[in-house]
Amino acid sequence: MRHTQILVISTLGMLFMAGCTKADTPVDAAAKPVAVVNGTPISRDVWNLYVKTRHTGKTPGDLTAEEQTEALDELIGMYAGAQEAEKQKLGEGEPKARLELVGKSALAELLFKKFAEGAEPTEAELKAEYDARIAESPKEEYHAKHILVDEEAKAKELITQLDKGGNFEQLAKDNSKDGSATEGGDLGWFNPNQMVKPFSDAVQQLETGKYTATPVQSEFGWHVIRLEEKRATAPPPFDSVKAQLGPLVNQKKFEAHLDELVKSAKVERSL
Repeated sequence: MRHTQILVISTLGMLFMAGCTKADTPVDAAAKPVAVVNGTPISRDVWNLYVKTRHTGKTPGDLTAEEQTEALDELIGMYAGAQEAEKQKLGEGEPKARLELVGKSALAELLFKKFAEGAEPTEAELKAEYDARIAESPKEEYHAKHILVDEEAKAKELITQLDKGGNFEQLAKDNSKDGSATEGGDLGWFNPNQMVKPFSDAVQQLETGKYTATPVQSEFGWHVIRLEEKRATAPPPFDSVKAQLGPLVNQKKFEAHLDELVKSAKVERSL
């Protein structure tokens, strides 16, 4: 079972959700709210988060009295607006589901952060991830040129001109809608993963110096492709990418942890 990457929490979404809290929500007596809007308290945690978001990492203590007043007025307005939205039942259906998803995503992200803090990857785990990535990486990179047009018939016409000795670069300059047209269709060096699959597949099947005998369709249009060169790729040294491997290792370990949580949970599916 694979888990998609944990959704990133929207701060404003959380604040909106906080604004929809019912008036009878218990309030910690030791933490007096910064304001109460129609019986709904605005906690200091929400206040601190709003200031941090609104003023790029600052705390309420970093603000002037005028800035604090302005920020609190904005937050009160958000709560009042959320309450009116509830009255109009605007939070039903998809909006309600969205708020629930935001909340669950936030909690799952907190679990991941806690998990990652105590899960420093070992050198062996980093090396294993490095080896796996290298094994999955393309072994060759390519230098190609292309002509991109909107219609298949036009692409076929261009191939016919090439068959008769037409100049690829000039045809690209005169006909291609791609930004590479000014360079005669030159795309420079790339690895297959950088291109859309139909283009990538076609390039890998070409012989050096040859162009596609039939047009190649992608989401961008119709391509006529010529392979200029190809060469073996040199993987980056382990030490140069080690810092980037840590989060990848932790993500995989966390996905395995979620798998275990799901296995131990009582789950009843209806789909």
